[in-house]
Amino acid sequence: MLSVKNRIRLVAAATAVLMAVVDFPVSVFATSDTSDTREQLEEAEQEMEEAQQELEEAQGRLQETQNNLAALEDVQDTYQGQMQILNEELTLVADNLAVIETEIQIKEIEILETTLALEEAERIREEQYTSMQERIRFLYERGDTVYMEMLFSARTFGEFLNYADYIEQLSAYDRRMLEEYIANEELIAQQRALLEEEMLALEELRAEAQEEQGRVNGLITATATNIATTADTIAGVEAAAAAYEAECDQRQAEAEAAQAEYEEILAQYQEELRLSQLAAQSEWRDISQVAFEENDRYLLANLIYCEAGGESYEGQLAVGAVVINRLLSSRYPNTVTGVIYQRKQFSPVLDGHLAAALAQNKATESCYRAADEAMRGVTNVGNCLYFRTPIEGLTGIQIGGHIFY
Repeated sequence: MLSVKNRIRLVAAATAVLMAVVDFPVSVFATSDTSDTREQLEEAEQEMEEAQQELEEAQGRLQETQNNLAALEDVQDTYQGQMQILNEELTLVADNLAVIETEIQIKEIEILETTLALEEAERIREEQYTSMQERIRFLYERGDTVYMEMLFSARTFGEFLNYADYIEQLSAYDRRMLEEYIANEELIAQQRALLEEEMLALEELRAEAQEEQGRVNGLITATATNIATTADTIAGVEAAAAAYEAECDQRQAEAEAAQAEYEEILAQYQEELRLSQLAAQSEWRDISQVAFEENDRYLLANLIYCEAGGESYEGQLAVGAVVINRLLSSRYPNTVTGVIYQRKQFSPVLDGHLAAALAQNKATESCYRAADEAMRGVTNVGNCLYFRTPIEGLTGIQIGGHIFY
């Protein structure tokens, strides 16, 4: 499908070819409406090009916005991926922290059990210590006399040996109790140190896990903020994209409407070129062959008033001569009424000014005089069939504010 610009070039080329075969300068309508076709065509072409340019600019803005939107969506996808990873990481940290908390609870139970055991050991130690103190004090106060009395109190040698064995066992027991006391002291110190060390390690693990949990939570919060901010930005860009799409649709419709208008005016312009060429090649009647109707003078004078009421008499006569020239050409209607009311030829007919002038007979004396002379075959513009306001590139006979060709 051809673009609007290419269609413009194609139509312009066709117009140039058509104009090249015409033997005399041609332009648009014969009046301010029907004789402005070429000017309207140029304006329509300019409007069409402007509409196309505005459409391309709108499409450019839309494309840029869509690119920005795609980039933002990529960023959003990245943030979503980061959020998923962080959530997984947070789950691992939370699981690890839960394990540590469980271990701490177990260790606290072990510490409690060990503490109870230590308390029992300390109680036993205190009992041992008290017993030893009493025996030591007893021995210190009585010395070896006790043992001697015990030995000599034996009635038989067997009792003597038994007492001696008892004394030896008692001494060994005291030594063993002393050794156990010392060992208990060392065991209690070792167990307490071990528990304190394990508890300290668990507390450090808990602190590290809590710190990691805080770090991940902070990253999740920041990422969530980025996601929300990006989502807001995406929403704004999507709204802008929707607005640009609507603008593109509007510009597209305007461009198509401008093109349709251009092509319609071009078709009308080409038809006029064709009629101009035919008129140039047509047969011309002599003014003596024309039988004017009763109302022709009145109609022509008021048309002259509408088209050239503010012009000089020469300008008024020239307008009348164009109407009569068309009447004389075999390519146009053969009555004054037919020429004046031919479709899209005189703007006062289209906009109602002629009807208003006829209703009030606004034609001046000079307009009637110009009509009379034109109807007698007088012309100051030769065989010209058109007139309009001057435009660049149009040549012809200029009288006042009109150029005749």
